Amino acid sequence: MITEQKTNRLINSSSPYLLQHAHNPVDWYEWGPEALERAKAEDKPLLVSIGYSSCHWCHVMERESFENDEVAALMNEHYVCIKVDREERPDVDQIYMDAVHALGIQGGWPLNVFLTPDQKPFFGGTYFSPDLWKQVLTNINLAFQKQRTKLEETAEELRLHLQRSEISAFASAGPATADIKAELQNIFRKLESKFDTEWGGMDKAPKFIMPSVWQWLLRYYRITQDDAALLQLNLTLKRIARGGIYDQIGGGFARYSVDAYWFAPHFEKMLYDNAQLISLYAEAFAVTKDEEYKTIVYECFDWLQREMTSDLGAFYSALDADSEGVEGKYYIWKKSEIERVLEDEAPLICDYYNVTEKGNWEHSSNILNRHKTDEFFLEETNLDNKEWEAILRRAKKSLLRERNTRVAPGLDDKVITAWNAMMICGLTDAYKAFDDKRFLKAATLNMRFLENEIMDGTVVYRSFKEKRSGITGFLDDYAALIQSQIKLYEVTFDEYWIKRAEAFTNHVFENFFDNEEGYFFYTSAKGEKLISRKKEIFDNVIPSSNSMMAWSLFRLGTILDRKDWRETAERMTSGMSQLIVDEPYYMSNWAILYTEIKKGLVELAFVGDDIETLRQEFHIEFQPFTQVMGTRTTSALPLLSDKTVKGNKTTLYVCFNNTCFDPVHGIEAVTKKIRELDNR
Repeated sequence: MITEQKTNRLINSSSPYLLQHAHNPVDWYEWGPEALERAKAEDKPLLVSIGYSSCHWCHVMERESFENDEVAALMNEHYVCIKVDREERPDVDQIYMDAVHALGIQGGWPLNVFLTPDQKPFFGGTYFSPDLWKQVLTNINLAFQKQRTKLEETAEELRLHLQRSEISAFASAGPATADIKAELQNIFRKLESKFDTEWGGMDKAPKFIMPSVWQWLLRYYRITQDDAALLQLNLTLKRIARGGIYDQIGGGFARYSVDAYWFAPHFEKMLYDNAQLISLYAEAFAVTKDEEYKTIVYECFDWLQREMTSDLGAFYSALDADSEGVEGKYYIWKKSEIERVLEDEAPLICDYYNVTEKGNWEHSSNILNRHKTDEFFLEETNLDNKEWEAILRRAKKSLLRERNTRVAPGLDDKVITAWNAMMICGLTDAYKAFDDKRFLKAATLNMRFLENEIMDGTVVYRSFKEKRSGITGFLDDYAALIQSQIKLYEVTFDEYWIKRAEAFTNHVFENFFDNEEGYFFYTSAKGEKLISRKKEIFDNVIPSSNSMMAWSLFRLGTILDRKDWRETAERMTSGMSQLIVDEPYYMSNWAILYTEIKKGLVELAFVGDDIETLRQEFHIEFQPFTQVMGTRTTSALPLLSDKTVKGNKTTLYVCFNNTCFDPVHGIEAVTKKIRELDNR
């Protein structure tokens, strides 16, 4: 026997939004005389819930609370409940939105406001979790019964206040921003105490670049606009880019510098370093628009394509430091070699790269490096920028061609899953900054290789060389892979990548998670049993697998509306918070996630035919605290499932802190809203 589904009064509404609530067990009324008169007759407070049909968090609260019989019973017993479609009744919405602003609360939808029987607001908010909502319902009922006079006084004060002024941005001025800046400043001061303010990086040798330290600094600067942070960041990135640690002719970074000046590297080049450094320099360009950073990214990409990529798109692991048994022999130069290759232009290039007859390195050889800025060099040589760029481009090409005749360093051509995934992340970050599809093509080709050769369902294997190894993946393989799939989705809006990331995340929970401590083991429960099963916590040159996994859980939990995943990420990060503040150099990737959680992610939905153009326009700027999603038509993703095109134009929806704002058209309107949120 089929039981007829019960409905409430909203079944007779013409509003799509109200009709969505027509089957709730809540005894909803539309805004009108019937409800208002009942509140007066029964002397009950009014509960006014306002939203609209494409409001994601409105539907979340409906699912969690308004469809719950227990919650509905509380609402029905103590309140006269009114549902309002803000698009049908903007007048009602405006009054009570202003009331919430006056209460010092960040407004948005769903908007839930409590009124006296004569319609005076006295309390309100936006989204409430089920437990909190039940607590609010109970407490307000008690206050209404036991502290009625005080409640009425508050309501009257608020009514008078609303009559006196129109509040537009009150809720943006709260203590939260000051608190986060103070917390982040504590982290920054710890790092600052170790800065090398002459040569960049940290004050010790040997010097590793530690990309995630400087990526965190970019985010710190984005929030605080602390010039000291940007100064040290630029000093560091330019010193590194001009030093011997960077391959001035062929692109790509060596593993570390043996001195404090970024001059003499340990000449091996690792895929994981360069993956992160492509991200770092791309993000730095997005912030500064400094062309030197763009040059670095493109030269690294050329090196990757030329020397580190297989025909099938796999990325190799490393290039050796040695050739013919001599460290760095492939990369160093005699002055006479440069003079032979470049002839008349040799003096300029030797001056530019500090090349001397005596040599700046062992055995009268030279490591190419730069101490002068281009501006100073051009002034010194009386060259204009365009002329010099042509000379330098020709010289690099000629010297690279000459170098290719040498015996090359050994190539480690195994393909490591985690490092390949890290490079995919780097390439997607470059694609965001420069809108050059070559980056996306390389990233996608690499991911297809990983899918075809290294994955078996949700089982990932550690490496590949002619065939995949028999060693199943470790936590960093899965964590980096999931992260790269999230980033691929962000630049393509292809939901296939989210489905894959979700499947791998489930696999990680099943096989790596320690329920007792709340973190992930480095090895799978199905892997080889060793004498000890470790958890990787500290970030080093490669971020820790737990910090990478926590970042992915936070982001994927946001995209899929998996509160449990977000909460796991938050608990993991909270557990590391003291270490993050005390030892940020070795917790820098954790610090990135810590900052994202404290700052909060803006969720940005693109809907319509022109989503790719608008996404590109948005991503060219540095937007680290935004999670983008998009669809041309329909989508199963929670934030997108109820979003539609408005006004026959591609539409953008900005949501923050469980609250969605008015849909807009154009990136300018989005960035304006994000700035408002930043300054709240």
